[in-house]
Amino acid sequence: MLHIPTLKEGLNVFKALASEVRIEIISLLLENNSMNMNDLANHLKIANSAMTYHIKMLEECGLVTVSNELEGHGNQKKCSVCEDKILIDIHAEKERKDIYQTSIKVGHYTDYQIFPTCGLATGAALLGEVDDIRYFAHPGRYSADILWFAHGYVEYVIPTFIPEGQKITQITFSMELGSEAPGYNNEWPSDISFFLNDKKCAVWTSPGDLGGVRGIFTPEWWYDNWGQYGILKVLVINSEGTFMDGEPVSDVTIEDFQLDYLSMLKLRLEVPENAEHVGGLTIFGKGFGNYNQDIEVSINYRPILEQETDT
Repeated sequence: MLHIPTLKEGLNVFKALASEVRIEIISLLLENNSMNMNDLANHLKIANSAMTYHIKMLEECGLVTVSNELEGHGNQKKCSVCEDKILIDIHAEKERKDIYQTSIKVGHYTDYQIFPTCGLATGAALLGEVDDIRYFAHPGRYSADILWFAHGYVEYVIPTFIPEGQKITQITFSMELGSEAPGYNNEWPSDISFFLNDKKCAVWTSPGDLGGVRGIFTPEWWYDNWGQYGILKVLVINSEGTFMDGEPVSDVTIEDFQLDYLSMLKLRLEVPENAEHVGGLTIFGKGFGNYNQDIEVSINYRPILEQETDT
């Protein structure tokens, strides 16, 4: 899912979609899973140079990925759609006047219990040996930009440096996630649970450990036969409930936590051993996957009312 936090930040996407030709390109790619640029150009009866221009616009805004594949007489540029949804925050600019934002690096977990297959890596190299859980306690883990495990959990403490006398009214988490299979497997479902302060808020089933097409930001040294990218998930907890990518997923509300400026926040991502689909978890941070971001957190707040204070 492509998350557009403000209308201004979505300008390139809107421009890319403001074309019947580019809409037709996306439709053809969805219909055929992927197509090379020559076939697209022939199907739409447009010049290859024009097709290159249209694909470049779609690629630059993150809607389409292009990979080089050997076919027939040489390299072919194969195109595929890399998003299934677009979420636009229309009112985000208004809400931001009373909002605290922070990023948590993938390796900055404060607690964990994981089982192989597993591993961590920075943007430059693997951290230690794969499938050796001891490296999850290695001091170098703080530099990790990707981690993966077969089942278990990692937990993060979220800094909440909001002004004194404020109450938290909404929390938004944004992160790129996938399953974890040996190598990669695009059909490898995994039930990933999300906990806030030990309270289960949501479960999302990842469709697979996605590979076959290189992640946009995945470093060159990363193995081609490993998972390449995840799916951007946006979890929101507010007074109306808990939402995943804009869809309600549970009745847990922000009021259930009674959070203010002194509260500690703990986010736990878990694949329980007794889940229906035990397909592991991969968390992609900056320098990996398709989004080039860490775990992003936004906290909305407002002043504590007099009737809400202890007497």
